[in-house]
Amino acid sequence: MALGIPPGLHALAVLLLAALAGCGPRPNHPSAMDHQTAPDSNRVSERHRMVQEQIAGRGRDVRNPGVLEAMRTVPRHAFVPQDVAQSAYEDYPLPIGHGQTISQPYIVAFMTEQLDPQRTDRVLEVGTGSGYQAAILSRLVAEVYTIEIVEPLAARAAQNLQRLGYTNVFVRAGDGYAGWPEKAPFDAIIVTCAPDHVPQPLIEQLKEGGRMIIPVGEFGDQNLVLIEKQGGQIARRAVLPVRFVPMTGPHAR
Repeated sequence: MALGIPPGLHALAVLLLAALAGCGPRPNHPSAMDHQTAPDSNRVSERHRMVQEQIAGRGRDVRNPGVLEAMRTVPRHAFVPQDVAQSAYEDYPLPIGHGQTISQPYIVAFMTEQLDPQRTDRVLEVGTGSGYQAAILSRLVAEVYTIEIVEPLAARAAQNLQRLGYTNVFVRAGDGYAGWPEKAPFDAIIVTCAPDHVPQPLIEQLKEGGRMIIPVGEFGDQNLVLIEKQGGQIARRAVLPVRFVPMTGPHAR
């Protein structure tokens, strides 16, 4: 089981253009990029080990070649605080400040594969957290729109994504329960915090033929649910028991 990237306690509704310009709220510890002094080549073998042992190895079932390559390529250590960077490629969640976490690598890979991402897709992510999941998706799809309810996390993620060159990711601070209606519909939606029901606005913003992966349920009794929209009908299937922090916006429960 892995903790996901939870949202915060209040809703915001501003685009982080200031953050992308290097302004905006300051995080409660330095940006992850501020401490990345060692060449990334030093970490390549760690990422390959992570994929081989934690994601594609025995007992793990992620097989999508694009997902595996994205997991080998995106520097997870660049999305976590300095004091936990040495554990960036281990098989567990890590704290990223403000009481939030970056998900276990296997969960990131599993959820991404479930979306069956295509090169032309526009994807909505609810729960930006560190920006790592958005960076993984950005290697596989055309555009990623990601929403984070904790403003300092959203600002930091926007800064790091820009510095690392993920130019097809667009970050917004706000309540992800409502989605991003002005950019809808989306080919796929991924949610990294757990409401006790599937938010209706997200269903409405999912394109015909689209897929959504979302943890649903009370803490300690949750399942990742795969939703497919076909012919105006919604099919739901539980695919994995998980443990994510609850969604916290005003409409989540």
